[in-house]
Formats: sequence, C-alpha cells, structure tokens
Amino acid sequence: MTAQISLINELEEALSQGSAERRTKTLRRVTDLFAFGWSHFSTDHIAVFEGVFNHLIADIEKSARIELAVRLAAIPKAPPKVMRLLASDDSIEVASPVLALSDSLDNVALVETANTKSQQHLLAITERKVIAEVVTDVLVERGDRAVALKVARNSGAKFSEIGYVRLVKRADRDDELAQSVGARAEIPRHHFLKLLSTASKAVRLALEAAHPEHASEVQRVVADVASSIQSKAATTSRDYVAALKLVESMHAAGQLGEGDVMAFARAGKFEETAAAIATLSALPVDVIERAMVQDRQETILIVIKAIGLSWAAAKAVLLLRNGRGTMSENMLRQSLEVFNRLKRETARQVVEFQQKRQAVVSSPAG
Repeated sequence: MTAQISLINELEEALSQGSAERRTKTLRRVTDLFAFGWSHFSTDHIAVFEGVFNHLIADIEKSARIELAVRLAAIPKAPPKVMRLLASDDSIEVASPVLALSDSLDNVALVETANTKSQQHLLAITERKVIAEVVTDVLVERGDRAVALKVARNSGAKFSEIGYVRLVKRADRDDELAQSVGARAEIPRHHFLKLLSTASKAVRLALEAAHPEHASEVQRVVADVASSIQSKAATTSRDYVAALKLVESMHAAGQLGEGDVMAFARAGKFEETAAAIATLSALPVDVIERAMVQDRQETILIVIKAIGLSWAAAKAVLLLRNGRGTMSENMLRQSLEVFNRLKRETARQVVEFQQKRQAVVSSPAG
C-alpha cells in the first residue's frame, strides 16, 4: 500500500512539474506495475492505466516510446487507445512491435495505419499471425512489392475476392510473387488458373508441386498456355462436381435462368456461375471456365448473348471475372457497347461451332 501511495505521489509530481527524464522514470514504474498485474485487472482498471499512459508518453524521448511499445505489444489486454497511438507513431521503431504483435489493435486501427503510414509500417503489419481481409485489401493495394510478397507468404492472412484479383495482377511477370500467391492452400481455383496463364514455366512447375491436385492443369499449361485446362480436370474438380450437381438439378426442374446466373455471379460463386453458363449453352464447363479467366472478355460475352441473357447478367459475370472494384465505368461502358453491337444470331453460330468442335474432340477415334 505504501508503495502504491508513493507511486501516486510520484505520478502527480511528474505530471505537474516533472522533467522529461522524470516522466520517463515514472512511465517505467507504471509499465512495471501494469505488466505485473494486467491479467487481474478489470476493464475499469485498464481504463485508468490508459489515461495515465496517455499523459506520461506526451513529449517523452523516442527511446522511451520504443521501450514502452516493446513491453506492451506482447500483453493481450494492453490499453487499446495507447496501442493505437504507438502503432501510428511516425517512428517505425516504435510502431513496428505494436503493429506486428499487439492483440489490442482492432482492424479499424490497422486499416487506418495501412492507409496513412509508411511502407515500413505496412511491412510490420504483414508479420501478424492473423490478418483479416479488410486489412489485406489495403496492404495489397497500397503496399510495395516487399509488402505484397510478405503478406502473400503469410499463411494467417486472409484475402477477399478483390484482394486475390490484385495479387494475381501484380504477380504478372514477377515469378517470386506468382509462386508465393499460387502456393497458398486456399487460393480459389479461378485465380489459380489465371495465375498459371501468365506465369513462367519455372513457376508453373513449382505450383504443380505446391498443388498436386491441379497437376494435370499445370502440365497442360506448361505444354500449351493458350489452350489451358483439360476438360477432365475441370469436370472432376471437387468444386465443380458440387456446382454441376446443383446446377443440373435446377435445370432439370426448369428452374435455371438468368436470375440464377446473376445471383451466383453477384455472390462471388465462380464455379456455380461457370457451371450455369455451361449448362445453358450446352458447352463443357472447362470451355466456359477458360473464357472466364482469359484476358479477352469477348468470348464470354458471345456465350452470354447466345443464350439470351441480358446486359445485367453479362455485367455481373464481368465483375466476377475481373473482380469488383477493378472495372472502371469506362471499361463497363466499352463492354456494353461490344455486347449491344453483337447480334444474337452471330453469337449462336459461334456457340454452335464450339458445340460441334467439342463433339468431335470428345468422340472416340474411329
């Protein structure tokens, strides 16, 4: 009790008239007290410490802020406002341990820091054990190559659809990044295939080792990038088996139409969207999949026009294949012009040609 009264008296004196050196000494004592008892403190206790820390760290030297950041970063119940203040410190030596380790930082604080601070701050965030999609979206968009590479290698990082779109686009002509992105266990199939279409031979071979379940696809791309994926590989994919089963049951019941294609696309369900378009067009799903991952969008627009879907459905599919947020109004306007100029009869003829071609390819040799 005497020690606590002594500390309170020292704190009052330090805050009212103490020098920077005195404030630093008192800060260390308060930090010791918090570090020793944090696991037993209530929310109200932590709030009191938060106010004390906020007063003490004003105008103290960088070395003292670094020391405080290092000690508090590893404490799960560290005062959140103090941690947010330290995380936004312009000095990376202060901010780094907090950004990398502190459980007291929420996603709002991480996003704010990622949007406003240096590349070194972003790099520190990539070291966290778990990184939410809302945070990786900013890291991938704003971070430099080192940031993109490190977050791609972080198994605890989660990526949204738009995050993967940006990563795959950035990986073009960057073998190291392409290999890191492609090696992620949970990478969606369509992004994996898009990555393969532009990756070098060395990267494709490395990705084959990382994803043995896609080995046939990788080998085919190595042999012929333009023709892409084997029909069997697509139709026997675990994801496509479920998607095709769902879509075919809907079609058999007379329930598959434009609204379903739009709903699948808007929900980000790539496999279901491809399966629905394949079923409605009577084309193999690997043909539709290829049209949806290739850079040229005319092919998928032709198929959509041929089966009588509207621009609203075409737009939903384009946003799915390109990633929401990556298509400008100008790009969409140009796509609309292409779609409107395309005659349905012409589109039907193209699709019929593809149907006959696939029938010849699929028929056994005589």
